[in-house]
Amino acid sequence: MESKRDKFIRLAEKRMDNILKGIDLMGNLSNSNNYEYTQEDLNKIIRTLKSAVSDLEHKYNVAGGTKKFKL
Repeated sequence: MESKRDKFIRLAEKRMDNILKGIDLMGNLSNSNNYEYTQEDLNKIIRTLKSAVSDLEHKYNVAGGTKKFKL
């Protein structure tokens, strides 16, 4: 039977891989030979990502103190 810790590690690693892949794919859109975007588009993307990270930090801080991602 999988412990809560083992389940957390398994899911956190998989979800982080997906998040990092998604960020990498967003970075591919920076190629101006293939895509057209404005500085406003870029600012909105960056603001949204920063807000999501801030929300994540808040969830962990509220849940029981400052946490750091380390497996």
